Amino acid sequence: MHKLVVLYPEPADPDHFRDYYVTNHLPLVMNWPGLLAWRYSFDVATTKGQPPYFAVFEADFADAAALAAAQASEYGRRAAADVFNYATGGVVVIDYPVRDGTS
Repeated sequence: MHKLVVLYPEPADPDHFRDYYVTNHLPLVMNWPGLLAWRYSFDVATTKGQPPYFAVFEADFADAAALAAAQASEYGRRAAADVFNYATGGVVVIDYPVRDGTS
């Protein structure tokens, strides 16, 4: 499996971010080809102090090639271009292959 994680620092207008993200941005993401699962949260917390991120998004793909194909798709390009409409605090995007743990 390959995971995409998007971390969002605090935006200038948190209410606009939440509304726009759910109403406009996530519908683009739901149409990515090869998307196995996705999840997000606006309730980011840390064990101490203020969290460095306002929101987080995770998406699962079969492998890195599936993620690359999703990002290159029409909906992937539209989602990437759309980030600037709500993420005024910036965005951190990471991806990595997931390795299962063993006991």
